[in-house]
Amino acid sequence: MHKKRWWIITGVVGVLCLGVLGASIYFYQFAFVPSHKDFLSNKQPAIQESAAEWLKNTYKQTWHMQAAKADLRLVADYVPAANPSKKTVVIAHGYMGKKEDMAARIQMFHDAGFNVLAPDDRGHGQSQGNYIGYGWPDRLDYRKWIDKLLAKTGADQQIALYGESMGGATVMYVSGLKLPKQVKVVVEDCGYTSIVDELAYQAKSMYNLPKWPLVPAVAAYASLKTGYNVFAADARKSLAKNTRPILFIHGTKDTFVPTAMVDQLYKAAHGTKQLWKVKGAGHAQSYYHDPAKYQDKVVGFINAHMQ
Repeated sequence: MHKKRWWIITGVVGVLCLGVLGASIYFYQFAFVPSHKDFLSNKQPAIQESAAEWLKNTYKQTWHMQAAKADLRLVADYVPAANPSKKTVVIAHGYMGKKEDMAARIQMFHDAGFNVLAPDDRGHGQSQGNYIGYGWPDRLDYRKWIDKLLAKTGADQQIALYGESMGGATVMYVSGLKLPKQVKVVVEDCGYTSIVDELAYQAKSMYNLPKWPLVPAVAAYASLKTGYNVFAADARKSLAKNTRPILFIHGTKDTFVPTAMVDQLYKAAHGTKQLWKVKGAGHAQSYYHDPAKYQDKVVGFINAHMQ
């Protein structure tokens, strides 16, 4: 009788484990493999469409670089300022985005007199890769892009880091690295606290699934498949090491990366910091909510911390 019960328990546990494994594989494909995502809106505001046309016709250079610790070829656009400048903004795009999707922000900084370096992350745009790094392996790539920028444009550069959504997480991760003195300031817009937190939030909001056991299983499977540690990617830990002034931006109606996350991030950040919650703005919509005010706030913050 005891032996029969043991076999039943073993069978149930085995079925559950297979179920979790199958779900992990499915959600890995869903969340970590670059592809069309039905849950992402492809609708572009008119100002972005206009900026995309501007970017297409604006002089720029195409830069290439090998990814950090990976045999992947990465691509970036370098858009020099209209007049010679030693101030450059490095821009990080969002999840399943590309450098061209940041055209409105590129134009904003260009109009303000900055050079702009806008890379495509691994698995995005023109860059190689078959997985989404959520900013964690990408932080090492951006560190290399900074070195390349200094090598090509001179050591007297002053650099700002700017990122939106996944790009916001990326620049927060970068802020925790040892950076050259030329990096002066960081601006992050609607980034998440950690990959695991964001996966857990999306599992609950999209599928009404609890965090356990699915999210840790997906994160473990993704870590094996991609070669980077998903569990280590926590922006709060990076921000605790930050030594640059940082501006946090988040819309109060963000339902993709919950607004509550920015409070945790702001609290965790070391050093000079500001928090701007944009009333009524949804995810990655703070700029479009009031472009003029956004430009004044962001460009003003950056210039205030550059010489």
